[in-house]
Amino acid sequence: MKKIRKGDLKLIQEHNRTMVLNKIRTEGPISRIELAKSNHISPSTVASAVQELIKEGYVSEIGTGISSGGRKPVLLKFNPNHQYLFAVAVTNSLVILAQMNLEGSVHRKSTHPISGLQGDALVDLLLELMDSFIGEPDDPHRCIGISVTVPGIVDDKQGIVYYNSKLRMSNVPLKQMLEDRYGLKTWLENDMNAVVLAERRFGNYPYSDLIYISIGDGLGSGILINDRIMRGVHGGAGEFGHTSVTLNGIRCECGNVGCLDSYISWIAVYSRILTAITTGRPTVISKLIGGDYGKIVPAVYLEALRQGDRLAQGINEEVAEYLGAGIVNLINLFNPRALILGGEMAIGNAELLSKVQAYIEKHAMMIVKDELVFGQSSLGEHDKLMGAAAILLQDVLGFSITD
Repeated sequence: MKKIRKGDLKLIQEHNRTMVLNKIRTEGPISRIELAKSNHISPSTVASAVQELIKEGYVSEIGTGISSGGRKPVLLKFNPNHQYLFAVAVTNSLVILAQMNLEGSVHRKSTHPISGLQGDALVDLLLELMDSFIGEPDDPHRCIGISVTVPGIVDDKQGIVYYNSKLRMSNVPLKQMLEDRYGLKTWLENDMNAVVLAERRFGNYPYSDLIYISIGDGLGSGILINDRIMRGVHGGAGEFGHTSVTLNGIRCECGNVGCLDSYISWIAVYSRILTAITTGRPTVISKLIGGDYGKIVPAVYLEALRQGDRLAQGINEEVAEYLGAGIVNLINLFNPRALILGGEMAIGNAELLSKVQAYIEKHAMMIVKDELVFGQSSLGEHDKLMGAAAILLQDVLGFSITD
């Protein structure tokens, strides 16, 4: 168990420094006197923190503001491009790499299909791609590290991918492997834990009790309770896709039967579409793909929905029912302030959101659904990369009360 650090000098200085930096980052340009007033700390404490931040390059002076009497105040701003990080997002179908600044903005990016690789072969591909992308950094001292997100059960402290059923990853010490290879501090986190933190820090959902659910090539969730990621003992909390919805259902890759993932993930939807087409069921999807089954992708499914295709609508209704039931369980268990849907199956699928919201209204307990904010992911196409960035930046620029 972690030992709580109580009011020692280092703790106080660290706390004040973080308050000042975050205020400059979110409200700058801002003066020292405004920082002291808004944070309720002394001008000398602000001056000391600012001097340290300027010396380290995180903050710079950019001129003067309007005086309310006496000398004009010097304004301060955050320097997001002072340093950079490498973000790596591994999904069940892609490896996405990016170089990002300290506000999570992408400077350069590269996306590569996994092409069915699993286990050691996938790790080899990841290292090959990272070797090519990272190369020899122009200013290695400006790089604060590498942040990697992976679906599945992840131990963020030891940096181990314990288990991913689709990628066949088991007990992979990825953090140590990357630190030994590149000489850069590395963070490793479950992808959904990372994205829920990014929605909290960078998105439109600034709530301390927040659940993020992604429906794509897999089904997962990130759960934030009292501003802390819920991880569980081994990092397995939030495996929403592997909650059972029927006792005599489809056998899942995890070994269980009736897992939610087997009914509403894109892989499950793709299978239903393919079966319908090959058995001669009429659908606009056949026209959209022109006989090429490889073109059956979420965007085509969403276009079929837009055109009122009966097959797509029927699948969407079934997905909404299963998903709604699962979400009601989460709402009743955790009573979140907000619940967000993301992933390829949800983004742009207004009908799905509407049906799930109606299901919540009908089935969730009255008190826990009151004032619930329900909506779509706000992070855009870089959501998983922003998740990786959020994990690293929370640790580097954030503040912890534990040793």
